[in-house]
Amino acid sequence: MYIEKVKLNGYRNYDGANVAFSPALNVIRGANAVGKTNLIESVYFAGLGKSPRLSQDKDLIMWGKDQSYIAIDVVKKYRKHTLEFHLDSKGKKRIAIDKIPLLKMSELIGFINIVYFSPDEIRLIKESPQERRRFMDISLTQQKKTYLYALSRYNKILLQRNKLLKTMRDITALKSTLPVWDIQLAKEGAIVISERYAFVEKLKKIAARKHFLLTLGKETLEMEYETGVENASLGEMSDALLNSYTAAYDKDILLQHTSVGPHRDDLKLIVDGIDIRKFGSQGQQRTTALSLKLAEIEGFRNETGENPVLLLDDVLSELDETRQKQLLKATEGIQTMLTCTEFNLSADGLKPNFIDIPLEK
Repeated sequence: MYIEKVKLNGYRNYDGANVAFSPALNVIRGANAVGKTNLIESVYFAGLGKSPRLSQDKDLIMWGKDQSYIAIDVVKKYRKHTLEFHLDSKGKKRIAIDKIPLLKMSELIGFINIVYFSPDEIRLIKESPQERRRFMDISLTQQKKTYLYALSRYNKILLQRNKLLKTMRDITALKSTLPVWDIQLAKEGAIVISERYAFVEKLKKIAARKHFLLTLGKETLEMEYETGVENASLGEMSDALLNSYTAAYDKDILLQHTSVGPHRDDLKLIVDGIDIRKFGSQGQQRTTALSLKLAEIEGFRNETGENPVLLLDDVLSELDETRQKQLLKATEGIQTMLTCTEFNLSADGLKPNFIDIPLEK
């Protein structure tokens, strides 16, 4: 899988841009604040239907314009496809694949698989469990529709349950109502947890190998999925979740939100016996985050049979030369879009496609 061409009209600082990409390494270079990140952001948007940096689509529209248009030509295993996105200032989004309109966002997710890494991704390691759940969720929703649907249903039911906890003042009535939601929540939650267990089990072996290479054998990485439910059959996990929800009634009523479940889980990361989430140096945390992202690429290939598109936003400036070379070596055979202010690395067989920003008129 690779992106062949991107066309942008009224998107960020691009008005009438057409950019062709190589199936291998693409180096997008230019001074700061000229739009390098905006270009790869459009590719991320095409894969996940949202920006990695903004919460509102209308903020992607060029200043002074009423709408924005993105067209992406992607070559997959059997044929080429064109994805089109129309955004307007009212927040409306229209998406089509090969001129056929999509009715649901779930039809888009997973069509183009994206792995994204920027200096901000260090928060995956050092910030709250929410960031590590987000990492698992973004990867899994692209790889498996079963996970995407289960997570979506879980979140909708959770929202309703939390609304009840906030608004229903009659405790007796509340305790008699909650089980109706808990049964559904436990069913979907069991699928989410089961898929995460399998994801981490596969990913940890790959991540350990990537980390070993990035650190030239000086560090070892271990990871584990942290949840309150043991890995078992879906029925057993559903029952365990249901018991957890029931046991936490008094606590949930006091806090006015659901205090247990997969929305509270975490990913444990250990480097040389140290919990890197709390005690690692910034360099160790950055290398660990990069190891996870590189492992994610291989995970995509194993699961889907195709490589994802790798987006690297200004990461070279955060790595020493040894890690820079190890990174580029790890991306061989994968379409990579790398932004930087300058590129001086040389390696055997490395022939980047340079894209200079601002684009030539």
